[in-house]
Parts: sequence; C-alpha cells; structure tokens
Amino acid sequence: MTILWAILAGLVIGLLAKLLLPGRQAVPLWLTIVLGIVGGLIGNALAGVLGVRDTGGIDWIRHLLQVGAAAVLIGLVSPAWSRRGR
Repeated sequence: MTILWAILAGLVIGLLAKLLLPGRQAVPLWLTIVLGIVGGLIGNALAGVLGVRDTGGIDWIRHLLQVGAAAVLIGLVSPAWSRRGR
C-alpha cells in the first residue's frame, strides 16, 4: 500500500510542479510521476533539516518544498528529454 501512496503522491506533486513551470514540459506522465516521487523525498529531507517536517495541522511548508523540488527536477530534465529524440 505504501508504494501506491508514493505513486499517487508523486503524480500530484509532479503535476503541481509542472503547473508552476512556464511553457510546456515535454516529459511523459511516467517521468512526471517519478520526478514527483523524487521531489517528494527531497522535500521531506529538506523539511526535516529545517525542522518543519511534522507540524500541527497541515504541513504546508513541507508540501511547498516537495513541489518546489519536483519543479526544479522537471525544469532540469525537460530540456534533456526533449533533445533526446533529435
């Protein structure tokens, strides 16, 4: 069940990250999910370092860090992915 939650969270985080970036990102959905999962893990680690991983209520800062990390990853991978077919 944990793997299913990671995939669903990766999908949501990845899609939110793609919405933040200007223009069209030429990465497929499966890569968006993978980068969303990795971004979520990086965001969790950053939240732990900053001491905001577990707060009372909704962990907005942690979620913003997750989406931000995924956006950076998608921003880095998207140009390389679009060039690979040339």
